[in-house]
Amino acid sequence: MRLHFTQITFILLLLFPIHSIAQDNIGIKFFGLSLHPKGEHENAFLMPNKLDENGYFVMNFGTEIMYEKFIYKDILSIKVIQAIYSDCAARLGGFSHIGLRAKIFKIGKHTLNGGIGPTLVFRRNWLDLEGYVNPNRFKGGPENTFQYLFLWYGGEFEYKYQMNEKLDFAISFVPGYPDLMSLAFGVNLRFN
Repeated sequence: MRLHFTQITFILLLLFPIHSIAQDNIGIKFFGLSLHPKGEHENAFLMPNKLDENGYFVMNFGTEIMYEKFIYKDILSIKVIQAIYSDCAARLGGFSHIGLRAKIFKIGKHTLNGGIGPTLVFRRNWLDLEGYVNPNRFKGGPENTFQYLFLWYGGEFEYKYQMNEKLDFAISFVPGYPDLMSLAFGVNLRFN
């Protein structure tokens, strides 16, 4: 029997102690802004929502939902994220992620967390776009509907501002240097 990524994630979440549920939270974030530190000089013409000529900054529109289960106080957690968005070429894209998170600091209502874990990024195949210059980052040939990229080390930094006892405003930064960095913002709801 072969287990899929989502089944493994569900099993892992069930294995952690239930006493930590007081800090658990769910969230929704909205994309967002993609930053290409080196620019996308060859393929910027394919990006209808770019904010500059060379594709350093590109608007992406979409949503990510997440579930975070704390495994040690409010310091260490497992976080699962599923995202669907319009990628830089305004095509369907997304990612699935599970990772370990740790609190970096908390000062009053301000918290910064960091995490790392495996991430599967997918997008509608760009190989059929006329003029596309393929940097060979994504797997999948011209016959495939989707391309994908698997990263063992995908991560994020997440800033949270506690609005009240149950609700946080959150901003995520994914530091995928040198290829792609991204920003998303939204809310997290803590439940008891």
